[in-house]
Amino acid sequence: MRGCLAACLALLPLAAPAWEPDGLEVDLELVLAVDVSRSMSAEELETQRRGYAAALRSEEVVAAITGGMIGRVAMTYVEWAGASAQRSIVDWTLIESAEDAAGFAARIGAQTAPGMRRTSISGALLHAAESFGDNGFHGLRQVIDISGDGPNNQGRPVLAARDAVVAEGITINGLPLMTPEEELAIWDIADLDIYYEDCVVGGPGAFVLPVHGWDAFPDAVKRKLVLEIAGPDARVWRAEAPGPERVDCLVGEKTWDRYRRTWGEP
Repeated sequence: MRGCLAACLALLPLAAPAWEPDGLEVDLELVLAVDVSRSMSAEELETQRRGYAAALRSEEVVAAITGGMIGRVAMTYVEWAGASAQRSIVDWTLIESAEDAAGFAARIGAQTAPGMRRTSISGALLHAAESFGDNGFHGLRQVIDISGDGPNNQGRPVLAARDAVVAEGITINGLPLMTPEEELAIWDIADLDIYYEDCVVGGPGAFVLPVHGWDAFPDAVKRKLVLEIAGPDARVWRAEAPGPERVDCLVGEKTWDRYRRTWGEP
């Protein structure tokens, strides 16, 4: 019996190899997509960068990162404006410790790039979705965290872009910046939070967290990151399921066209 052991084992089928994910496995792949259109002043751009940097250094965010099933996330910070105007400030980075989070925050804080023209939420969403493809990570969840102070006014219609991204299994969360300024009132809409709910966000556990005033921005960013990293079981204001539109998802494009026809290209 012992003599045939090796021969008998050789006849047995080989065990199937263990499944290997395409890239390093993480709890979450997160794109921080931050509006830097010209409706933002230099001071507001700096407030945004400082707010994200401070949130990433906070104990609450670090605890959410290290407390996940795997205990690490992958993150990138992208600034966006018009349809072809996106710039990567911090490329895809593994974060699994307070030191990693602080390093990511420092790279955000080191940037002083100016704003860019137009507002293309659709362009930002499609750019962010494409970046998941070859980033070197495999997340249990993929999320785009998009902030902005106005509606889409360039590029693909935002509903079409939102639906295409969500169809890929990606969740989109929104941080509408409801911080109007008199000189830019023509581009503002009073119900930007509803616009984000109906036209921008989508996917499993999607939510909107509006910001009413720049003084509330740092705490809102920290709360939003904790909720996103903690996952869809977190208690949060959910975006409603798609239904009859409460706002016109082309309001930005129509406003831009009216201005252009009256005053010329701004």
